Amino acid sequence: MMLATPDLLRKFSLFQNLPEKDLNYLCSKSTVERHSRRSLIFKAGVRENRVCMLFEGRLQGVDFTIDGREVGLYFVEPGDYCGELCVFDEGAQTEHLIALNVSVVVLVSTEAIRRVAQENPEIILSLGTKLASRVRQMATQRSLLSLPNVLQRVCTQLWLLIPDSHTGDRIEIDNLPTHMEIAIMLNLSRETITRVFQQLQRADIVYRRGQSKLSIEDLARLKQIVEGSYQL
Repeated sequence: MMLATPDLLRKFSLFQNLPEKDLNYLCSKSTVERHSRRSLIFKAGVRENRVCMLFEGRLQGVDFTIDGREVGLYFVEPGDYCGELCVFDEGAQTEHLIALNVSVVVLVSTEAIRRVAQENPEIILSLGTKLASRVRQMATQRSLLSLPNVLQRVCTQLWLLIPDSHTGDRIEIDNLPTHMEIAIMLNLSRETITRVFQQLQRADIVYRRGQSKLSIEDLARLKQIVEGSYQL
């Protein structure tokens, strides 16, 4: 464990425009940690009072159903952060946060962020915007669980991974979640996810390019499956 540096904090958009004195103060209230794969960073129900900034690796917010099954809520990519809710209410963490692979995180005191935000109100605006986006994302993710058709559920999840700025009839998705990660997000088995991908590949709708890249060859048909107007 070590302290953060101003140069490290500047790599995150939330802190890029802060004065040096505020960066130095945040550094004094931050730690840098390296976590192994599947390690628990934040625990649900605990007052963590820290915002987790991801420098390297990949994280996932997860919850559990009543019968104990793990459900994925969101991913955190490098340069992104999570845990911002406790900046506003100092309450307990609402979900578990785990490392999907070896990850380096910067944990920043929420009290320090609130203090810096008093002189830099754009931080609160950025945090609020991010929080609203997270709420919308999690609401959408939970709504997927109500879809009775497994193919439609998986295809909708794929559709949500497509950037809003995409154009054309095909697109490549980089850093695709593993079948197990998608299964956790959709409350399905890994084997079920694998079967659906095999169906989509046989129909020439998708094509795997390596371990973490997926080419969607027919966006129109994928969208029809999402809308429930087309079945394989």
